[in-house]
Amino acid sequence: MLFTRSLSRRLRWRMATLGGVFVAVFGILLTTPSAAAGASSVAAGPTEVPEAVGTLEPGEAFMGAGTAIHEGRALDTGELSLEPFDTSGVQGIDVSHWQGAINWTSVRGAGIQFAWMKATEGTSFKDSRFNTNYPAAHGAGVIRGAYHFARPDVSNGATQANYFASNGGAWSRDNLTLPGVLDIEHNPYGAQCYGLSTTQMRTWINDFYNTYKSRTTRDVVIYTTASWWNTCTGNWTGMSAKAPLWVAHWTTGSPTIPAGFPTWTVWQYTDSGSISGISGNVDRNKFNGSRDRLLALANNTA
Repeated sequence: MLFTRSLSRRLRWRMATLGGVFVAVFGILLTTPSAAAGASSVAAGPTEVPEAVGTLEPGEAFMGAGTAIHEGRALDTGELSLEPFDTSGVQGIDVSHWQGAINWTSVRGAGIQFAWMKATEGTSFKDSRFNTNYPAAHGAGVIRGAYHFARPDVSNGATQANYFASNGGAWSRDNLTLPGVLDIEHNPYGAQCYGLSTTQMRTWINDFYNTYKSRTTRDVVIYTTASWWNTCTGNWTGMSAKAPLWVAHWTTGSPTIPAGFPTWTVWQYTDSGSISGISGNVDRNKFNGSRDRLLALANNTA
């Protein structure tokens, strides 16, 4: 995910402000037994979305935001870290506007070979840093790509694939451009599976995939977690032969793979890394293969 330390402070401030209002109102409500009983019933239940969900507004999501909130980590990401980082192999990052200004020459000099950056979300949000990051990464020699934060609750998959392809998600064979990514994960704004059944979610993903391929000729990369995929698609195997897998699992050793995928192509192994050229936290990723294989993915060659 893409929380920076400044974002973490921002979230704490917002939660503290909301918390003060909540305490004042809640104290009044609890003056009656019936209100107290009602409050207890609302607070119960293992499927409740963590309170931190209220700290993001539509358009503010980023890769891993839903996962962090699902794990109850959103307010503490600034202090989380995996040490030592797994810096072997072909290293990459993912970014959005939360990273602010990035020195891409420094990023490349620090050994980062690839980066995906947020382009769009849903059907109406464009990342404010994308138009700067995308050409700047290319100019620094970083193999770059774009990602779309999925909102299956606001439109069908085809509509969002078209929006993505028209606003940064297109592809060209220039030796430095990766296929686009469908970031589909725990909903940071509400219900985990966006209110869709497993059948509806499969249809949504398939429609996004087919539309994106018709627009770009490329198979979209799918970013997800094993937990979300297995729950919200019902252990679906329908994408295993179509889409490369970018798995998020913030751990050491090896990641847990969603059902149906034979292996991972990219692994997001921490949500709290650091890199020269970027202030604050940044996700760290690695590619499952050599740089030649990464270029093959970029250029769509065997």
